[in-house]
Amino acid sequence: MRRGLGARGRPQGEDTKRWADASRLLNDDTLPTADRVAGLLLILYAQKIATISQLTVDDVDITGETVAISFGTSPVILPMPLATLVRELVASRHGKAKIGTPDDVPWLFPGGQPGRPLSDSQIGLRLHKIDIRPQQDRSTALFTLAAELPAAILARMLGVHIQVAVQWQKASGGDWAAYAADVSQRSNRAHQQGEDAHASR
Repeated sequence: MRRGLGARGRPQGEDTKRWADASRLLNDDTLPTADRVAGLLLILYAQKIATISQLTVDDVDITGETVAISFGTSPVILPMPLATLVRELVASRHGKAKIGTPDDVPWLFPGGQPGRPLSDSQIGLRLHKIDIRPQQDRSTALFTLAAELPAAILARMLGVHIQVAVQWQKASGGDWAAYAADVSQRSNRAHQQGEDAHASR
């Protein structure tokens, strides 16, 4: 069964899941705040796990009721209630990495080892546990944002290279089936390479 397509060729099923996941993470207070924020940064702002893990409190600007975060050169003002979640995360970070002064340990997502943030793999595992698929959900987010924003703004806001932003913008205006097939092929190649590397050890 072929999925319906939304505006400019976006798959309605992926859009629907993206917004359902966002709503769940914004409103489900039974989930850890750190996991909610990491998931929302990925599915709303197409941030890589590697970027999320390296975020520091200095990347967050809290001025009065306004909370902004910098991924690239232009700060992004966060909407409510995500702004509240980020404010809570800054105020109540957990983990051994927080030991020391804020200047010594600035991580927004401190890990279990002193002075180090949560690793990419740790964040990935935590997101999988709350039904966020990092690679696929980030691709959906980037595809959707590229259809709505000029490439230059996308690059400044999300911290991606302008050529990457242009490529995604072209993809978002093209055929979803071809785009999805290309992503799938690249994912399968990467998976096969990983298995080959593991087998050669």
